[in-house]
Amino acid sequence: MRSLVAMRTKQRRKVCVLLPNKQHLDCAVTVKARGHEVLNSVLKHLGVSDLQVFGLAVMKDNDYLFLDLDQKLSKYFGKRWNKGSLMVPFILFLRVQYYVESGLLILSTTVQQLYYTELRQKVLRSQSHHQEALFFQLAASALQADVGDLAQGEETEEDGEEKKQERKHRCYFLPEDYFPSWLIKRRGREYLLQHSPVLHGELRGVSRRQAILHFIKEANGLQDGPVTFYRMREEEKQPRSLILLGVTVKGVHICQEVEGKQSLLYDFSWTGIDRFTFQGNRFEITAVGSLCLPKLVYYTKSAFHSKHILRHLRDSHQLHMNTRDAVSYIQQLENMGTKEAYICDTECLRKSLQCGNLTSSMSDCSDTLETATAWFKEEKEEDGGSTTESELWLDESEELFVDDPAEVSWLAELLHGVSVDAPLMLPSFCWAAVTMEMKQVLWKKTDEGMSVD
Repeated sequence: MRSLVAMRTKQRRKVCVLLPNKQHLDCAVTVKARGHEVLNSVLKHLGVSDLQVFGLAVMKDNDYLFLDLDQKLSKYFGKRWNKGSLMVPFILFLRVQYYVESGLLILSTTVQQLYYTELRQKVLRSQSHHQEALFFQLAASALQADVGDLAQGEETEEDGEEKKQERKHRCYFLPEDYFPSWLIKRRGREYLLQHSPVLHGELRGVSRRQAILHFIKEANGLQDGPVTFYRMREEEKQPRSLILLGVTVKGVHICQEVEGKQSLLYDFSWTGIDRFTFQGNRFEITAVGSLCLPKLVYYTKSAFHSKHILRHLRDSHQLHMNTRDAVSYIQQLENMGTKEAYICDTECLRKSLQCGNLTSSMSDCSDTLETATAWFKEEKEEDGGSTTESELWLDESEELFVDDPAEVSWLAELLHGVSVDAPLMLPSFCWAAVTMEMKQVLWKKTDEGMSVD
């Protein structure tokens, strides 16, 4: 019996998942486990049915690589996995894999909070020295979300009372929690403590959720905020020539890092890129109309890195295509019904969509999904170890294609009003058939003189 227990224990591994809120989750899996098993443990721990914009990542050569959940964990931890034991944990990270244009697309409060938390940390590490004013706006939104309305003192014209109130305001937050270290050094703590409450006070009455949504929206304007960077080299044998390829909401940034400072070289929208190609660790980017711009060639750490970077680019582009109508619709609601873009109630979105009697069948939805917007081909490696070659072609056509319904299943929740923390009962790919219904709801509300909110 003891030998049987010992054998079972030997066949299990301990995986520790670090969450954005500094919590961690320990789970035990079999030695043949795949990424999905760890993901299921995370879902159960958080009490949600879908992580939406998050993915599991492993740190490899100073890069976060997002797991292919269908692959065995041994592929990511190598020989160490086979020699490991239940006592030594293997580390994974729950990180934002897909940044979004609007926080309203994240309907689960739990997931939205995690997204906000990670974005907060990105802001604190930002090196966008030329966007100083934006950091004050972000700090004000974060303060409103964290502490609520700024406390009001007794109004008086006496100079002494004003100074007391000023001192009171200086004590309720630490600049280190809301501003990058370089900005604190540039302006000084006293300056931040004195002027931040003014902007914070302007958000009086804004709820915590609205403040979080506002923070998410404003953070999209930060050059190095909502972006995932991958390290590359300009020359294969020049380790010091560091190039950063950044996957953003709307495309790709190419930056060069010199002495710890980033310099933006290229800012490509998805429509400005013709294709990505890699062969081994050689990674190529071809821009649309590349007669003026030569093909960009960089070198990753390995073919393993190249494959995962290309996969991330493919999925990010596809999510951008699948959600652009949703983003457009949310923008219409905001423009028609609110003065502030971040004050838009999700329940109103659901009610408006439900008024359109959206009961399209699975077959009806499938008829609208005719043409692919991204073509991805990957040649599997031969047993003899031949070099993997892959290409990703981008096509911003007007039709939508959902390659993996699971990646956008959360959109069905927006359409049908189901609980975001319960199993989905409706097909997630019904989203593509609803765009015209959205417009009809808006027109109907306008004709009736009703507010869409």
